[in-house]
Amino acid sequence: MDVIKPKKFWTKQKITLTGLGAALVAFIIYLTFFSDKRSKLNVDAEKITISDVKEGNFDEFIIVQGAVQPLKTIRLDAIVGGYVTQKLVEGGTKVEKGQIILRLENQQLKLNFLQSETEANRLVNDLQNTRQRLRVEKFTLRKTLAELDFQIDQAKDAYERNKKLIKDNVISESDFQKSKREYERQVNQRNIEVESQKYQEENSNLQIKQLEGTLQRTQKNVDLWRETLENLVVKAPVSGLLSSIDVEVGSNISQGQNIGQIDDLDGFKMRSDIDEHYISRIFPGLKGSFEFNGKSHEIDIIKVYPEVKNGRFAVDMTFTGKSPEGIRRGQSSPVRLELGKAEKAILIPVGGFFSDTGGNWIYVVDASGKKAVKRNISLGRKNPEYFEVLSGLKSGEKVITSGYENFGDKEVLVF
Repeated sequence: MDVIKPKKFWTKQKITLTGLGAALVAFIIYLTFFSDKRSKLNVDAEKITISDVKEGNFDEFIIVQGAVQPLKTIRLDAIVGGYVTQKLVEGGTKVEKGQIILRLENQQLKLNFLQSETEANRLVNDLQNTRQRLRVEKFTLRKTLAELDFQIDQAKDAYERNKKLIKDNVISESDFQKSKREYERQVNQRNIEVESQKYQEENSNLQIKQLEGTLQRTQKNVDLWRETLENLVVKAPVSGLLSSIDVEVGSNISQGQNIGQIDDLDGFKMRSDIDEHYISRIFPGLKGSFEFNGKSHEIDIIKVYPEVKNGRFAVDMTFTGKSPEGIRRGQSSPVRLELGKAEKAILIPVGGFFSDTGGNWIYVVDASGKKAVKRNISLGRKNPEYFEVLSGLKSGEKVITSGYENFGDKEVLVF
């Protein structure tokens, strides 16, 4: 006879379902309370740059590109205009002071010189004629006065004689008065003649002085035109290297036009353009250095140009000692300018991350080396090699310093 067995509560199916349910609840609890909810992104570790955070000396300096220039450059400008008839020296040639470089032609200048010279000659003739006329007038005055003196003496004798005769009633009163008036007329005539001749002499002397002044100014004008004509021959004002000359035979040059330049070969300087961000920290006397022919050379800033163009300003630098042997105009070299003294600091290498984060945060690699986590940091000064870390990082940690443009806003990078 068959026996009915009691039905079991924990069947295999129930046990399996219960186990699965418990596992699901445990997984949900883990996700809710214990799992890492930060956004993640898988990245290829070979395509990023991981750098060490270290403690060291922070040297505050910048690297600028310096170009070698002559210590002194003399602009060669045309003092007068004209067209080029001869070009005696080509660019890149050494010249001596006074050496002829160009010959110009200007017909109008020559005409002006001839007109000025003609006017000066006319004034010389006028002056000579006036002086001659004055001498003639003086002789005429002497002759006239001599004649008047003779007539006065005769009139005086007649008057004195009639004066005695009138007392003896030998002559009539009318004859006496006639001789007296004749004597007085001759005396007055002489006085008038003297005054007239004095006025004429003063007037002639005034004319002579005026002519002399005009002649002097005209002669200066002639000399000026002569010097102007001499400037049609362009000469080297100093000895040096004619580094450029921008005219050819037959070309027309305007007055004041730059036609080239001469470089003084007694020394060189370096000129650099620097970002305007540093303008308040650059000053004459600031020291720097650069490498040339395997040697380091020190330089000093001697002049800062305050004008900012396209976000940059220029400085001139001279060598502390002699100019490096073999250096030439136009050569360029990176120049290191020291902006401050070296100080101990936490350092991270410069990288593309800064343009994406502004230096406010960075990805820090964890101890396992399998992921990197976003962390807020604070950066200070910068040189071409390192950032100064003010807070957020410790020496010995590793950080991602390459660009973050492909990471979006992910908080964790998984390698």
